[in-house]
Amino acid sequence: MNSRFFPIVALWAVSLPACVSYVAESQQDSSSEVTPERAMGFLTPTEVSNLREKAERGDANAEFMLGYLDEHGKGIAKDYGLALAYYRSAAQQGHASAANNLAAMYQRGQGVPKNLKEASKWYRMAADQGSATAQCNLASLYFSDKGAARDYHEAARWFRAAAEQGLAVAQSNLGVMYYSGMGVPKDFVQSADWTRRAAEQGYMRAQIDLGYLYEQGKGVPLDYVAAYTWYSLAALSGDSQSLARMKSLAHVMTPTQLGEGQARVSAGAPNNTTRSEPRPTSCLPKQR
Repeated sequence: MNSRFFPIVALWAVSLPACVSYVAESQQDSSSEVTPERAMGFLTPTEVSNLREKAERGDANAEFMLGYLDEHGKGIAKDYGLALAYYRSAAQQGHASAANNLAAMYQRGQGVPKNLKEASKWYRMAADQGSATAQCNLASLYFSDKGAARDYHEAARWFRAAAEQGLAVAQSNLGVMYYSGMGVPKDFVQSADWTRRAAEQGYMRAQIDLGYLYEQGKGVPLDYVAAYTWYSLAALSGDSQSLARMKSLAHVMTPTQLGEGQARVSAGAPNNTTRSEPRPTSCLPKQR
């Protein structure tokens, strides 16, 4: 399933890297007749009925999907109480995605009084099982002193765990922490490396940050063409901040540089994708 995140601010105005997700990756068994992707849409009454029958027999995947349907009102009436019950039952059976979404409901106070400590407990349960989404969410709680005592080292550790599984928002946030030296030694090269990984996945916030790093020559060679290109790619997503940065940068670029940058954007991707150092190998299992 797709995940939703709150964006962070760009590196030139570092703030709390919030990456709270809402819909986690699924643990759906491929043999089930209703896939998580189908559950994201509107199921037929027969499909919903089949899921409820499975849930009554204690099927954790069915409970997870019903929790999602009830939470978001997908084809059925929205019911936070039922969503919580289904998520909790699945989470108690070890379903990491259900634990993550249960935590998110506690964090947002949906169908239950807002309780960040309870959210932290369920996020950790899912994070310990290797859920990249939950690892990122737990890191955000440690960073923001919400539900867990502020601990930048723990925040960096959990962001890294999620980043090494390829979660773009975690990669971007780890880049922010390396840039500012929070929980890790300040290291612009590491910051650029992690930021690039997220940017290359199309994560807009990281594209802006990487553009800034190229504009300033921090962790990467000073390169106005690369900066312009990354700003432009972010601007294509409708971001006004990156559009302003792109226009400002254009005033100090030569006509040749500007033409090259525009050509790269037209081609759909920047040419400058050299990494600052090799990617580390993930030692965590992937939850897919």
